[in-house]
Amino acid sequence: MRALVVDDEPPALSELSYLLERDGRFERVRPVASGADALRVLDDGEVDVVFSDISMPGLDGMELARVVARSERPPLVVFVTAHEEHAVDAFAVQAVDYVMKPVSPARLAQAVDRVVGALAQRTATDPAQDPERSTGTTGEPADERIAVELGGVTRFVRRSTVRYVQAQGDYVRLFTGSASHLLRVPLTTLETRWAEAGFVRIHRSTLVNLAHVGQVRQGQGRLALRLLPDGPELPVARRHARAVRERVLAAAADA
Repeated sequence: MRALVVDDEPPALSELSYLLERDGRFERVRPVASGADALRVLDDGEVDVVFSDISMPGLDGMELARVVARSERPPLVVFVTAHEEHAVDAFAVQAVDYVMKPVSPARLAQAVDRVVGALAQRTATDPAQDPERSTGTTGEPADERIAVELGGVTRFVRRSTVRYVQAQGDYVRLFTGSASHLLRVPLTTLETRWAEAGFVRIHRSTLVNLAHVGQVRQGQGRLALRLLPDGPELPVARRHARAVRERVLAAAADA
């Protein structure tokens, strides 16, 4: 992979470039100190991913992401910043990840893993590639069928239709687009079993299916997720906010 690193602070630029070079998965790591310099590099040659700070003089990281998004084959974008308040905007420009400073090697490795996955998916959806892979039929968890009872009749609900889940004592309630169903299973069990299918804990009593998230809202220090279509707005507990932001960004990049 070929990476471009953008940061106006020399120590941060040097550290991030060093960590990426040490990762071993990059053919080239090019550091630049401004958004304008980044555009010149992007005009001169191919770049697979841009690791960019957000708060920079002149062309900031968010504006840079919007410019490169208009390219015919835009590079992926990972934001590396000291400020949490830009996470919602990062979701809007479909950044692959949002890494907080100071950056640890382990956290950066996770971001690179997501870049590798996003590039692989981009290749898989290329019409020139294998048609079976382009349909997304490989490597995805099967859509589980869940038996639920309603009026003495056992019905089956597809997991993909479940928008969110809430704990109710020893039970959980599954909310689909048109109904809700009570199921005797601990919420923690579903959290573990359905994690690979895109369900994430946003509150001690709530799991949400990221495939049904339409908007991310932030105000007065609180994060909330609005579900599609015209669904409820679900509050995110403070202790889960950072993890939820990261998962939402990853889901948006994979979409």
